[in-house]
This record gives sequence, C-alpha cells and structure tokens, in this order.
Amino acid sequence: MLEISGLCSGYGGPDVLDDISLRVQAGEIVAVVGANGAGKTTLLNTIAGLIKPSAGTISLSGTEIGGRPAERVVRAGLSLVPEGRQVIAPLSVEDNLLVGAYSRRDGGARVTLAEVYDRFPRLRERSHQPAGLLSGGEQQMLAIGRALMAAPRALLLDEPSMGLAPLVVTEIFALLSDLNKLGLAILLVEQNARKALALAARGYVIEGGRIVLQGPAGELANSPAVVEAYLGAAGSREFAV
Repeated sequence: MLEISGLCSGYGGPDVLDDISLRVQAGEIVAVVGANGAGKTTLLNTIAGLIKPSAGTISLSGTEIGGRPAERVVRAGLSLVPEGRQVIAPLSVEDNLLVGAYSRRDGGARVTLAEVYDRFPRLRERSHQPAGLLSGGEQQMLAIGRALMAAPRALLLDEPSMGLAPLVVTEIFALLSDLNKLGLAILLVEQNARKALALAARGYVIEGGRIVLQGPAGELANSPAVVEAYLGAAGSREFAV
C-alpha cells in the first residue's frame, strides 16, 4: 500500500531524515517509534506532502506521490492525523469534519459523515459545538474522524496518545484496531512504544533520522537492544517501551 525508499528530507538546512526505507502492506498496522527529535513527525509530514523530500521515493499503491502538494496526496488516498490534533477551534465539530472532505469529488461526503458519527457518537452529540470546547480525547476523535472524511486507503497518525488519559488512550487504540479490521492501512508514530507495538504487526525504530531497527512488532517490544537503548543508560531520553 505504502512504499518508501531512500527518503531524505528536512527544513531547508541539513536533512533531518537520512535514507529512510519502510513499507506498509494493505490492511496492516506499522508502528514507528523513537525518542523526541528522532525525525518521526518529519517523516509523516514528508509522506503527507507538507515537506518536500530532497531524495528518495514515496509510492501509494504503486503510484509515486513524493513531492506532490498535500491536497493531491489526500486525493490519492492518504490522510494524516497530525500531532496535537490541530482542530479548528472556532468552527463547529461538523464543520471541522466537513473540512476533511474538501478533496472529495464523488459526492459521498454526507454518507461518510453519517458513518463517522456512527463510529463517534460523542461527535454527533456535540456536532454544533465549537471544536475548541471538546475534551482532549474528543478532539483526538474529531481529528481521526476528519481524516476519515477523505475516504483514505491509508492513514498516518502522529502521536495519537499525546496528552490523553490512559483510559482514553485505550479507547483510541481500540478504534484504530477496528479501522484496521475494515481494511485501512495505518502508519502509526508513537513515543508510547509498548502500546504501539502491541497494536502493530511490524515496527521500525528511528534514531537521528535513520531507521536503526525493524522487524515484527512483538520481537521489537521484547528486544534487549531496544530496552537497553531507551531504558538503560540512555533512559533519560523520552521514550516509553
């Protein structure tokens, strides 16, 4: 579904990402874990078209999307749930959701809206409230619902557990599992590595803009190298396994 090869990108100076290669199969959840500043958000923003890569390729279902503007990436079938949720606070919940469907050309936005409300009943109850009045967990649901409004084939999520209570995190991760069972491919970036790797089929560890470990998620979660690197002498780095 999503294939990345030799990807390099940054913000105008030296590249933040260095020769990143990874893949997400159709119907698969893949986790990318690492410390703050490792390049996780840069990776998702580059895939989503918010940052132009300096080298490498990004393909979605065999079609090259690397370097395309973000709106064309969305039309190709890839949606991003950004770090910090980034809802539009003054707009109503429903208007936030409809913003997510701006690229639709199939006339199906209202059908998808009903499906999102079925999946998130709390959003339906608060559909006319300003998004800024929602709790953190409800805003995360809104951010995911907004991404689903584009009818994506693949979903990128950047730190969906950030700032949320443990029970809400469990609810959000159960939702991601349900979406995946419906066939949605998911690339998940998380500092909560134990939670992410428990959900994912495969995982990658990113450090200093490079992939340093990869493999089945269960093996990474139990890898002495991962535990030693992030919970041993280097445990001061903000990384939870």
